Amino acid sequence: MSSRTPYARIAITLPEADLAAADRLAKQQDRSRSWIVAEAVRRYAAEVEQGEPADALGSSRRAQLLRDVAMTAEERVHEAEETSRVSEQVTAPRTFASFDEFLAWQRAGGGSA
Repeated sequence: MSSRTPYARIAITLPEADLAAADRLAKQQDRSRSWIVAEAVRRYAAEVEQGEPADALGSSRRAQLLRDVAMTAEERVHEAEETSRVSEQVTAPRTFASFDEFLAWQRAGGGSA
């Protein structure tokens, strides 16, 4: 019988803020840092395997990115210039938690003068 455990030791590099968040969660939940990181991996893997989006993009932003990728470089530059021109004319009265929230505000007429 092998004395080897079903665990593997790895070394990872994280942004300090992410490590601090993992440590806070570990303390709050009375878990180890390793358990917190492993749980994050388990949840991410489950999302991907179920076909759920594993990123933080909303559906509107994802659709926009797909449209952008389909453009030529010249078309993307033109669109960026137009966005810059329009953004100089309109200032949002507040900040938004997500791109989808901004689009909802904009569609409701929030960007109109």
